[in-house]
Amino acid sequence: MITLTPRAVTELKDLIQSQSKEGSALRVWVAGGGCSGLSYGMALDDSPAEEDDEVYEQDQLKVYIDKMSLQYMDGSSVDYVDDVLGGGFKIENPNATSSCGCGSSFKTADSEGGGGGCGSCGCNS
Repeated sequence: MITLTPRAVTELKDLIQSQSKEGSALRVWVAGGGCSGLSYGMALDDSPAEEDDEVYEQDQLKVYIDKMSLQYMDGSSVDYVDDVLGGGFKIENPNATSSCGCGSSFKTADSEGGGGGCGSCGCNS
């Protein structure tokens, strides 16, 4: 299951309203790449869920995640944080055994290691 923190819910609702995307879901996925081997992706999705998607609903927001990505992200939460680089969505993944400095790239015990080397995700950490 993927959950949203209260702050993420508020920011997502504001984003959906500001982009006139009422009815959109948050699609979350995992792709190969980044300095740790796997990277996260998130986008608003105004199409119906795909056949292999798991669909979660929280506070009138839908979250779509395909079954392959869920195996790497089950139990994760999406938060919204403010830091010195600005605000943004951040994924807290209990399955990640290591990650890059910015947290956009990660590795699990079941994933193959190493992507493009430290900094290849763009964080230069």
